[in-house]
Amino acid sequence: MPGPRGPFGLGNLYQYLPGIGKYSFDALHESGADKYARWGPIVRETMVPGQDIVWLYDPADIATVLNDKTPGIYPSRRSHTALAKYRKDRPNVYRTAGLLPTNGIDWWKIRSELQKGLSSPQSVRNFLPLTDQVTKEFVASVKQTESKDSVPDFMPGISRLNLELICLLAFDVRLDSFSEAELRPDSVSSRLMNAAEGTNESILPTDQGFQLWRFFETLAYRKLRKSQEFMEKTAIDLVSQKLLYFDEDRQKLASGQHKSRSLLEEYLRNPALDLHDIIGMAADLLLAGVHTSAYTTSFALYHLCHNPEAQEKLFREACKILPDPWENCVEAAALNSEASYCRAVLKESLRLNPISVGVGRILNKDATLGGYHVPKGTVVVTQNMIASRQAKYFSNPDQFVPERWMRDSREQVNPYLVLPFGHGMRACIARRMAEQNILVLLLRLIRSFEIEWAGRVPMDVETKLINQPNQPIRVKFRARKA
Repeated sequence: MPGPRGPFGLGNLYQYLPGIGKYSFDALHESGADKYARWGPIVRETMVPGQDIVWLYDPADIATVLNDKTPGIYPSRRSHTALAKYRKDRPNVYRTAGLLPTNGIDWWKIRSELQKGLSSPQSVRNFLPLTDQVTKEFVASVKQTESKDSVPDFMPGISRLNLELICLLAFDVRLDSFSEAELRPDSVSSRLMNAAEGTNESILPTDQGFQLWRFFETLAYRKLRKSQEFMEKTAIDLVSQKLLYFDEDRQKLASGQHKSRSLLEEYLRNPALDLHDIIGMAADLLLAGVHTSAYTTSFALYHLCHNPEAQEKLFREACKILPDPWENCVEAAALNSEASYCRAVLKESLRLNPISVGVGRILNKDATLGGYHVPKGTVVVTQNMIASRQAKYFSNPDQFVPERWMRDSREQVNPYLVLPFGHGMRACIARRMAEQNILVLLLRLIRSFEIEWAGRVPMDVETKLINQPNQPIRVKFRARKA
């Protein structure tokens, strides 16, 4: 199989070292594009001896891997390995390593219970009024600052909004993230945002290479540990506050005498969930729920700024859903049936700038990929981000064209090319909630403002485990007439 092995069979990790190699873990999309150009649709890369990754660019091969339905076998991946060590070293807090690094039956036992409050459309729609109210407050704060001469970075605001939403929907807690006290760098919300970012930035350096953190505390592991310690403390505090609020034992809580107002209450009702599992899920929600949605929204705003026709179409759709943006609410029926262009905008933005470069799996059995025999146990990673920009799969692949996702579009798209939330049993557990939150924010922003880009052009990405903008999100907001 073609691909880089490194000199003398020592591996290709040196190519990712700063100042030495031509690749960077901060630009995996660039290294992915280079490998595709050099070696084609399937590439085997030896990072260090004994640690191979097979990169897949062909949607047929991607489908083969993701559609493995071997009975009794659950989809596995190699990721967040240092996070797994951190949690396994704390059995007094965690029962497992959590959803992100755990595999096999242990993963499925907690996933099958934790997804119950997030998997059904109705469960997520129940959160819509709260999402809309908090988002409306945020958009009102944007209106108050629109006349300023300078154009500040919009990213911190979107991140704070998503943190506020996660804490409200998951824990029934308002952090007041935009208050003067919470805007301080030593506040809970500021420290949570920094801890989530610190964890994400530590995952790739600890997942790849020689993993020396298994023997002593490296700088990357120390960064992860310190970040996780604060997220863990916050998760424990949130769970403890809810238990004190009920001031009753879990049997009384599970009896159904109290209507759940948050995911946390749903989990506390569930006798199949251990308190340690709930603390782990609380920490995972704080980790995954802030920056992924903020980055996704930021990329969508960037593309709308540079495509005024798409922005105008979205505005017209938003006017139907919100005739008066300050009096009307986003209703579930309207979001479901009348926001088709907004959904197309989001999907097209995720095609161009997905949450990550692709989906990772460990093969549960031997497979034939790209005509090559790939043995069981091999780590494979799909390169959806690169494949989604190929002219052989998309017309005008580098252009922002939401219309390609509308029902009347004639463009045929392979369903395994654009997978921003993963696929199958290991797809993002909070996908429906994340999409709902982003759609509401886009509708309210574009209904209330005409937006214009004030940053550098073009904007690229940095891969800190998840793809993030490589520059501040400088957007000018001009209020529209109601």
